Amino acid sequence: MPDVKHFDPDAVLGQVERLFWQRGAASTGIAEVVAATGLSRSSLYATFGGKQQLYVKALRRYVERRSQPAFQALADDGRGLAAVEGFFDRLIEARCAGEHARWGCMVSNAHAGGEGGDPEVRGVLDQHQDRLRTAMRAALESADLRPDLDLDATAEMLALLAYGVNLRSRAGADAAALRRGVSASMVALRPHSIR
Repeated sequence: MPDVKHFDPDAVLGQVERLFWQRGAASTGIAEVVAATGLSRSSLYATFGGKQQLYVKALRRYVERRSQPAFQALADDGRGLAAVEGFFDRLIEARCAGEHARWGCMVSNAHAGGEGGDPEVRGVLDQHQDRLRTAMRAALESADLRPDLDLDATAEMLALLAYGVNLRSRAGADAAALRRGVSASMVALRPHSIR
């Protein structure tokens, strides 16, 4: 007779995602995962694999459920720079206030931590970067921009700005300061900023 799971693997993975997001993989021991989920090590390992496999699954869940919907909304918005500004407004709000304030972004945290050395994690991080840059590029295509801008390079710059907002917010940066930095970037993209 097969073993019947007496827990919801997706709900448990959600708990683990929050734990790794808030604390990072390197700072989180498997004993903390056991305590947070209420499951035994053997149940965790049998369902998800070891700690590294569990982390990768949690990171993928984060990207699929948190990052990708935001990227899709940005790409589909159609308002040009107003869409990009809205993306950054929501990002700063999420990073500086509310339930997950000062947690940063699980992906940015992985870039800053040692997790990116694992090839599977690196693949998730690279895919995230590609999707963010692609969404920024899609938003820029309908924007009124300086004529000398390279859209691919500008999309890359905006993606890097998003990672910077994530890291600075985790470090305690003030939301108003982050908004000023984003505003300066937006002004530099508009046609009237040519001197």
